[in-house]
Amino acid sequence: MINKITTYCFTIVFLILGLVSHAQQDPQYTQYMYNMSVINPAYATDDNSMMNIGLLYRTQWANSIGSPTTGTYFIHSAITDRMEGGISIVHDKIGDVVKQTSAFADIAYVLPVGDNTKLSFGIKAGATFYSTNFDGFVYSDPLPDPAFEENISRTFPNVGAGLFFFSEYFYLGFSAPNLLETKHLEEDSGIVSQGSENIHFFLTGGYVLDLSDRFKLKPAFMAKRVNGAPLSVDLTANVRYNDLVEFGLGYRFDDSYTGMVNFSVIEGIRIGYAYDHTISNLGRFNSGSHEIMLLFNIGTLGKGFDKSPRFF
Repeated sequence: MINKITTYCFTIVFLILGLVSHAQQDPQYTQYMYNMSVINPAYATDDNSMMNIGLLYRTQWANSIGSPTTGTYFIHSAITDRMEGGISIVHDKIGDVVKQTSAFADIAYVLPVGDNTKLSFGIKAGATFYSTNFDGFVYSDPLPDPAFEENISRTFPNVGAGLFFFSEYFYLGFSAPNLLETKHLEEDSGIVSQGSENIHFFLTGGYVLDLSDRFKLKPAFMAKRVNGAPLSVDLTANVRYNDLVEFGLGYRFDDSYTGMVNFSVIEGIRIGYAYDHTISNLGRFNSGSHEIMLLFNIGTLGKGFDKSPRFF
């Protein structure tokens, strides 16, 4: 009976999200396996002894004019035996012109579907605060473009949904963090100047393989789809040594090669760094992308023993 319910739920969610599917605007993440709360509201740790807090800062296409930067914060914890939740904030900035901050609250219900596997259903709700500042904007034409004469400050409500199927050693997730399409620029005085936030779909998965008592291999993938842009696929393979140091390589198809490393500073605190080397035509105009990550497992601080190391 549980298996039938699981099958029906996956089918219904895929169909609904497919019906509302509509240029790629959501931030990129290289260390996505440690940033799942932002991508998927159904993300669950199945551990009521710890509260997870994460900080991530990314500089996209460094040294290019108007390069985007992204700051992410999340906090995640179990609420009851079958319910988990959290808060996530994403601040995205493009040069000194465009700023966008999204704040969401997540709630997930975790349902056992096997001896060692569980399925989580999640939703998120919140708002996106969008603003532009065209003061001092440099135009290539002699006269300013009327579409950029007035600064914009708007707030958009949004909701998201997702599924997360997991055990202690693997996960598979499907989500759409922003289901409501919003228009940031409108037609005004006969001038068509429209910018919209389209729905992004994420399919993620990962596995932890025991190579020996000290070494673990962690292959993972993330596929992202949005109307008007090519399918984005990330493949990564990390090796963790003695639950202290983790390093790996990745490939984002037709876009970049990536390298990453993270290590345990003290028990309960992990810091990581990732670098993307751009191989597309944009590589001529930037020196790559940099990403710094900081993770806290509050429940493990001062206890001297982490009974369930966080693999993803």
